[in-house]
Amino acid sequence: MAVLFNKYTQEFRQNFKIAYPVMLGQLGHILVALVDNLMVGRLGAAQLAAVSLGNSLIFIALSLGIGFSFAITPLVAEADGAGDTAMGRNYFHHGIVMCTLNGVLLFLLLLLAKPIMYMLNQPVEVVELALPYMDIVAFSLIPLMVFQAFKQFADGLSNTRYAMYATLVANVVNVFFNFILIYGFWIFPRLELVGAAWGTLISRFFMLWMLYYILKRKDKFKPYFVWTRRKAFQWPIFKRLFDLGFPTAMQMLFEVSLFTSCIFLSGLLGTNAQAANQIALNLAAMTFMIAVGLGVTATIRVGNQKGKADFKNMRRIAFSLFLQVFLIEAVFALGFILLKDILPTFYLDNVEVIVLAAQLLIVAALFQLSDGLQVVILGALRGLQDVNIPTGICFLAYWLVGFPVAWYFGQEDQAGSQGIWYGLLAGLSASAVLLYIRFDYLSRKLIRLKQAENS
Repeated sequence: MAVLFNKYTQEFRQNFKIAYPVMLGQLGHILVALVDNLMVGRLGAAQLAAVSLGNSLIFIALSLGIGFSFAITPLVAEADGAGDTAMGRNYFHHGIVMCTLNGVLLFLLLLLAKPIMYMLNQPVEVVELALPYMDIVAFSLIPLMVFQAFKQFADGLSNTRYAMYATLVANVVNVFFNFILIYGFWIFPRLELVGAAWGTLISRFFMLWMLYYILKRKDKFKPYFVWTRRKAFQWPIFKRLFDLGFPTAMQMLFEVSLFTSCIFLSGLLGTNAQAANQIALNLAAMTFMIAVGLGVTATIRVGNQKGKADFKNMRRIAFSLFLQVFLIEAVFALGFILLKDILPTFYLDNVEVIVLAAQLLIVAALFQLSDGLQVVILGALRGLQDVNIPTGICFLAYWLVGFPVAWYFGQEDQAGSQGIWYGLLAGLSASAVLLYIRFDYLSRKLIRLKQAENS
């Protein structure tokens, strides 16, 4: 048993070496939302609920854009594993064009979607506060999507640190502008929620500039910064990016839209319930970013092994990542249970909201394990460039299992806010089990085919 366990744990160091910059970088994105929540929470429960509501539609759009950008990583990783720099450069350049267009399109779609906010039976005061906040943050998706193209390219080459540096420094920029624009300082006006939105926009433009500046100066990346002429862009490459990116975007959309629907269901229970839901979601999102780092690592390492056609090692490395994320998320689950009454107090001092958030953190502790596993297994499948069937699995798990449970048990005469989170637990657990079955089947099949080829 110890020998079997060691077969996986010996990969933990390499997994973490690739994953930790992604973890910190992803945490940086969440910290932008955390800083907004902490600073806006001091303005009141209605303002905090408005940030939650405004970000609900933003996160749906964001999931689509990031999903498309994820197509860049496995293709660049496979090209890197095969030693094909020219093909990696092609994927990178086409990916920048795709992500830029996505950013502009998502911004325009969010502007057109604003009237939907009035149709969701949310508190009127919350909607009125959310709309101007949403306008500015929606525009910030343009620089963020371009940043994602550079980030996913660098991730594909197993260089995950530089995006982390840019994200963390951008957080300092965000905190600075939040402080002077939310509350008003020196010559700057007090803009409250709109000030938080401006802080996010400024920090995202800075983040893009910093990552571009770093990558352009590094010797390893210089061959990739020989820019492609416009006539050299090829539809088959765009199509391959789209064929990987669209299903990945749908996977993220199905999951994020489930969480977003829970925000809307919480809004039907009142402003305090929605504020409590936002606190619990924000805390759960921070631990989820650790799993996202290992998910990206799974895509990179599985993609590399696929490029080398070393499927036995690919399976072993993937299982080491599954074990690693399970152990890490188990620690977070314990932390949520032990600190459930303390963590919400960092956001605001409303007693009812704190009690509700503490109840939600108990359920959040339970779904840490399945949430972490499903994102890492999904990353491994993405490394295999298997995206269509996993997309169907995500739809089934989140919308045929998770949402009905959330809707039924989230009624005021059932379990209320806690019942909504039972739906999240059910959907994430179903996803983890079904995706594991899919990866186990594919990896065994590839090993058998390779053995048959060599015999």
